[in-house]
Amino acid sequence: MLEAARLNGIEKFLYTSSACIYPGYKQKSPDIAPLKEEDAYPADAEDGYGWEKLYTERACRHYYEDYGLKTYSVRFHNIFGPLGTYDGGREKSPAAICRKIALAKPEDEIEVWGDGQQTRSYCFIDDCVTGIYKLMQSNHHEPINLGQDRMITVNELVDMVARIAGKKIIKRYDMTKPQGVRGRNSDNSKLQQVLKWEPQIPLEKGLEITYKWIHEQLAKKKNSTRNSSDFGSVVSKIK
Repeated sequence: MLEAARLNGIEKFLYTSSACIYPGYKQKSPDIAPLKEEDAYPADAEDGYGWEKLYTERACRHYYEDYGLKTYSVRFHNIFGPLGTYDGGREKSPAAICRKIALAKPEDEIEVWGDGQQTRSYCFIDDCVTGIYKLMQSNHHEPINLGQDRMITVNELVDMVARIAGKKIIKRYDMTKPQGVRGRNSDNSKLQQVLKWEPQIPLEKGLEITYKWIHEQLAKKKNSTRNSSDFGSVVSKIK
């Protein structure tokens, strides 16, 4: 894509990187210090995905320095919101928890991967889009964080969604499931300096919007399944 952009005279190129480029040795504690852009080195990125992202950030830098292609590398920190993946195993934790609680009874138990003490920061999609737009209007061509700097535990995230849903939820921990790094948070100092801006939407508001959308999607699926079943019964009777 970088080479195609160069050959076709593209002026600006956005590369969506990830917080997974940050070294594992800096993310071993739930109360981790916020990750600054320069913390990426000495490198110890997440195997596979993280190294892919880090390598392409470097490639973007060289295309900017060698060919003048205006590249922008943004490191996302747990972006979530409606219209995103919410099932199938590839969804982020806010969507997974929203789905589990939406499917739960008013007083029920849901499975939480790990012990729930892992920490993360979550950024709502509207803030993400605004941040991308502002970055693309800037003259900043080094990698930059884009995320909230409010760090919470997965347990706190579950409690937030449960309150939004109006349900009493008990957590059942599964230590055999993937847990990711122990702690991760975004340092937004450079974001504030470069864009004179940082994400504005409170986590609770973003979760409320996301939960409502996921709840609606699950209801549509349920109705669609029921209608298909009813149609099958009618066809069977006609036969």
